Amino acid sequence: MSQVISTHAAVTATAEAAGTATAATATKAPNPLRTALRPLALDVAAPLAGYYLLHSVFGTSEFAALAWSGAIPAVRTVLGLVRERRINLWASMMLGVNLVGLALTTVTGDARLMLAKDGALSGSLALAILFSALFSRPLMSSVLMPFLTKGDRARTAAWERLAGGRAARSRDFRRYERLFSGIWGTALLTECVARVVGAFTLPVSTMAWLSTVFLIGAIAAGSVLGHKAADPMEKLVRTEAAEPTTV
Repeated sequence: MSQVISTHAAVTATAEAAGTATAATATKAPNPLRTALRPLALDVAAPLAGYYLLHSVFGTSEFAALAWSGAIPAVRTVLGLVRERRINLWASMMLGVNLVGLALTTVTGDARLMLAKDGALSGSLALAILFSALFSRPLMSSVLMPFLTKGDRARTAAWERLAGGRAARSRDFRRYERLFSGIWGTALLTECVARVVGAFTLPVSTMAWLSTVFLIGAIAAGSVLGHKAADPMEKLVRTEAAEPTTV
């Protein structure tokens, strides 16, 4: 779970770096960045922080920490289905990661299995990202959007038109959306496979430090390759925002 915490922090940080472009010039809506990031804070940051505090700070068992930290995404997933009749992707993804973690807590006493467990957790995250890129709204878009629109009202509206298929360049935008999530999902899935294979083929003492290297490598790959999608998306948003719209 600690590896998943590191991965989420790095994904969010690198999304911010990918979105560094020209400063917004149009009129800004009140606290738009805070509004955009609030769902991520509730669906991702709160469960991860809860797990870390319960397990690492207060000494709660891993099983109990995972169970309690999964309460927030579980409630938000159910509310999304009941109120809006749609799946809250980030909340359901975090719930799935927690459930995988709960299942794997039964694996104890074997150093190799314990090393492979974090790989399985990051792998479940990777599969969720890849699945969303193929069959629904790409998960990573909600992370990237605030940093490309920069809280600018015109850019936010342009993003929504592009993502919603209401703009001439929507097809290109959606392709880059899927590519961005695909890059990160593939990088994390590769890290998962490398960690699991290494856990059962390399000495435990080697994998104790090499697993961290694998994670850093996956984050670096996602950061560098992610620009291939984030930069064109930023240009499309900027161009769409600059063009007059018809009512």
